[in-house]
This record gives sequence, C-alpha cells and structure tokens, in this order.
Amino acid sequence: MNLKDKIKKEINENKIMLYMKGTKEIPMCGFSSTVVNILNVHNVEYKTINVLEDQNIRLELSKHSNWPTIPQLFCNGELVGGCDITVELHNSGKLKNILNQ
Repeated sequence: MNLKDKIKKEINENKIMLYMKGTKEIPMCGFSSTVVNILNVHNVEYKTINVLEDQNIRLELSKHSNWPTIPQLFCNGELVGGCDITVELHNSGKLKNILNQ
C-alpha cells in the first residue's frame, strides 16, 4: 500500500484522526499540544500520527487535505481543520457536535 492510500485508509477507518507533531503523550509543538488538550477535554477516543517520523507523511497529507499546516484534525473522514479552527469550534461549542456525530 502506498503512502497516499495509507493516509486515506487511516482517515476513513478512524472516527477521529489527528496528524500532529509528536505524540498524544509528548506533543512536539504548541499547536499540536493545544489540539490534544481540547480532544482530551472532550474525552473522546482518537488516533494520532506523528508527522515528524516521516517527512513524506506531511507532504502527502497536505496534498490529500489541501491544508498546508500541522496539526490536521479529521472527523468521520472529513478535515475539521488545524489548531485555530479547532480552538474556535471548541470555544463556540460546535466541536462537541462534530466529535459526537
């Protein structure tokens, strides 16, 4: 399976998928850490992929999502957005509905 197909599979097979720098336990940037903290507040299960492990993941992911920055949060196969959008949705109360669909 090529990387493009692997990314599509991960996004489609995991209800909530976060591509980030680092891991849930040790985020490697403030933006990734912020999204992890928000997801943890919502007490949802989610899978993460550390884009720092392979630069090609980041490149292929950006082609797939048409979104240039990391982190990237997906829910039900759709791009929710990066850190700023996740924070905005969380603060407005809309993220809860997205995560619980």
